[in-house]
Amino acid sequence: MPSARPKPAVKPKAQRLPLKPPRTAQAERLVERLRKLCLALPEAREKPSHGEPCWFAGKGRSFAMLDDHHHGAPHLSVWLAQPLDAQEALIASDPARFFRPPYVGPSGWVGVVLDTKPDWQMVAGLVRDAFLHVAAAKLAAAVK
Repeated sequence: MPSARPKPAVKPKAQRLPLKPPRTAQAERLVERLRKLCLALPEAREKPSHGEPCWFAGKGRSFAMLDDHHHGAPHLSVWLAQPLDAQEALIASDPARFFRPPYVGPSGWVGVVLDTKPDWQMVAGLVRDAFLHVAAAKLAAAVK
């Protein structure tokens, strides 16, 4: 007679994060304004990553990621690739506007809060800097 195998322990179901509500009209306007800035750069392209828009320098690396209250974050923001020294200087200059984002912060990325009336010229400059930080030399030369 074959021996009875013990039943495996039942794993509890994983807790699902609640679905986030649809974007407000104001948030949609902010995302559209950011999108225009990002896609104005040469060969910039947008594709979703982790459920949010993400912008890439040509076929290369990402330079900007939208954070629409991801995992309960308190703001709509954009995460931008930056050198470490730029990240530290920006956060020190205005900690209510700039922050070190999770996951990519240790690599120098900086978060910029968008839903509290940012200076859009400053945002445009930071988007450009992020693009230049990750773009291949050919694409970077097309910006300068």
